[in-house]
Amino acid sequence: THFKKNAEFVTGKLWLCTFTLSVAVCAVLLLPISILSNEVLLTFPHSYYMQWLNGSLIRGLWNLVFLFSNLSLVFLMPFAYFFTESEGFAGSKKGIMARVYETAVMLLLLSLLVLGIVWVASALLHLNTARESLYDLWEYYLPHLYSGISLFGVLLLLLCTPFGLSRMFSITGSLLVKPRLLENLEETMNCTVFEEASLSRKLKSEYQDVRKLRKRASPWQRNLGYPVAMLLLLALTAVSVLMVCFHVLELLFDESAMPRGMEDPHLGLASFSMFGSLGAAVQVVIILYLMVSSVVGFYSSPLFTGLLPCAQDTTLTQIIGNCVSLLILSSALPVFSRTLGITRFDLLGDFGRYNWLGSFHIVFLYNMLFAGLTSACLINTVTWALQRELIRAFAYFFKRPSSSGQ
Repeated sequence: THFKKNAEFVTGKLWLCTFTLSVAVCAVLLLPISILSNEVLLTFPHSYYMQWLNGSLIRGLWNLVFLFSNLSLVFLMPFAYFFTESEGFAGSKKGIMARVYETAVMLLLLSLLVLGIVWVASALLHLNTARESLYDLWEYYLPHLYSGISLFGVLLLLLCTPFGLSRMFSITGSLLVKPRLLENLEETMNCTVFEEASLSRKLKSEYQDVRKLRKRASPWQRNLGYPVAMLLLLALTAVSVLMVCFHVLELLFDESAMPRGMEDPHLGLASFSMFGSLGAAVQVVIILYLMVSSVVGFYSSPLFTGLLPCAQDTTLTQIIGNCVSLLILSSALPVFSRTLGITRFDLLGDFGRYNWLGSFHIVFLYNMLFAGLTSACLINTVTWALQRELIRAFAYFFKRPSSSGQ
């Protein structure tokens, strides 16, 4: 209700979008909840109040998220889009039911088309299996279809996450007050006031916002907030790259490093990190940080910039597109994190049934590409940022004596 245009308010479609976003949030929290549940059971192994937390509950949560992700991507979001575009068949009585009938027919035709494409693709790879499972919709087609969607999401995360990691530095810098090295704050404020008088109204308002932000900020915020935030982002990014590089070495010498599925998580037996609870907490932070970075990179890329919601200027079609995009990214996050070795918690349920997860060459190449792209983006961003700050500081230092002499 905050982003959509008021003229396009349809309660049912917004509820479908809300449900899809809820599933996306659950998919993001799958690994963090599983890892933290294991650490809680390790810390309180005989606690009566923790007996409800077990492997069966976590496995059921994974299965429900997988089911609702399929339901949202295959049925709910296409239904919402077709209902938005439908007007009813020609000659039929106009109304809600006419639009529902047209939407149902369009969704049925789309389902037949997609299932036909999936069957042809599977027949090209495994002809005998495709013949035997011609009518096996639930156990064969939907998992294969979702496997392809998840592969697309994992590839999208591979492209968006490194770009988002580099963009996090500039976005954080725009939200925080940057420290001014070797600079007199009052003198800078006076210069800003004189510059405001000679600029246009738009630039004048921007300078006023910056000046107000710097005046409201305390000395601790001006001098420590920005460096601490930059160091934290740098540390999280560096730890992510180091974990992926270590996982690359593990792939070469240890077969258990390959991502795989499991039926029973066996919670409370051993920590999923060699550093215990601290390492598990770091894994959770890294997973959430990578998700935020992937969303930032997704909306910062030129292909998807138009999807970014604007307050009271976003159509319902754009909202549906945002829900689908976020669900694809979030549902691929568990596979993405396990493939990169961010955690050793194996994939539960149907998340571990993807055929491409068993290919050593695909997993190894994926890890190498992520490490290379992230390192390149990080080095490029940090290097240019340091160069700009040093050049600005030295320019101010050498200009200062001449201005005081005048």
